[in-house]
Amino acid sequence: MLIGLCGGICAGKHAIAEYLIQHQNFQLLKLNDNNYPRVADEPDDDLRLQASEIRRVQSPEFVFENIDSLIEFVTKRWRERWVTTDIWDANTSDRLLQRPFFLLVSVDAPVSLRWKRFSDRCWRRQLDPPDLEKFVLWNDRHLYDRDVGRAYLTDRAHVRLFNSSSSLQELHTSLDSLNLADEQRLRPNWDQYFMQLASLAAQRSNCMKRRVGCVLVREHRVISTGYNGTPRHLRNCNEGGCSRCNRGEGGGVGLSTCLCIHAEENALLEAGRERIREGAILYCNTVPYRRLPLTSRQNAQSTSTSVTVTCVKKAQEGVIEMKSYHTNDMAANDLAKPLRIDGFNTFLKLIGIKE
Repeated sequence: MLIGLCGGICAGKHAIAEYLIQHQNFQLLKLNDNNYPRVADEPDDDLRLQASEIRRVQSPEFVFENIDSLIEFVTKRWRERWVTTDIWDANTSDRLLQRPFFLLVSVDAPVSLRWKRFSDRCWRRQLDPPDLEKFVLWNDRHLYDRDVGRAYLTDRAHVRLFNSSSSLQELHTSLDSLNLADEQRLRPNWDQYFMQLASLAAQRSNCMKRRVGCVLVREHRVISTGYNGTPRHLRNCNEGGCSRCNRGEGGGVGLSTCLCIHAEENALLEAGRERIREGAILYCNTVPYRRLPLTSRQNAQSTSTSVTVTCVKKAQEGVIEMKSYHTNDMAANDLAKPLRIDGFNTFLKLIGIKE
């Protein structure tokens, strides 16, 4: 496994790398400093901007002249744990992202906090820190300059961290909970995989009210997919095909006049009775609509963060097992307050649904 850390000046990249080295047995990989893009012109400024103390405390054993030699080295040892903070440009990230053992992590923090960290670094090196205005100019060039800017790397990151921690102890506690070394981040399990497919199917929705997608699976094979919208041969809802949705009616109002078919219905109709056998699983990116248990008496599995009692009771009567699922890395992970969602599972237990 190779973790690459990218982000703004003093966002916390090297602090996270040091944590991985000390607590999770990672080893540091470096690219030759001669290739490092400069964001300041004065020698003293350049000295201030040099990487944090991780380089000073321990000289890296593995230093490479270019990204190709680094990749060649890690590919032969990919089962070991490696970390690098030298993600400098699109070429570097593109080459690394081709490898299935690579995890790109972006780190960010408020600019005022990063300036304070940078000032503390300068004082430790017996250098005068820059004023806030000068630091902001450096930061803008570091992130947005046409030649050396790195803001776009954030969009490619698998995990985005917001490091507003005020102390290393707080940062380490949050990293313990986050567990970046979990190899499921490199290759999703079946539930993650099919939920991602359901979310992808939702992008084809033409309903004006909500995007919903679902995937029907049996024995880890996709039987059918579905998304919500008007039936075939009718004008799409987002083109005016369903007057109820286009009037902007509130929830539960005028449902009898709605022409849109639910994503779950579409998937079940597409699969047909012959292919929906015992053990089939329905993945959906929202709670199933209330008539789903009446549409299919197969074993279905759904994901959501909330559920209605009506749907739950009908599911019990129809011998449908329901289960919640939550991915921890859908967007930014706040290091200060790691996300926790257990309420839905607790609710299901209270009303007696088999987990």
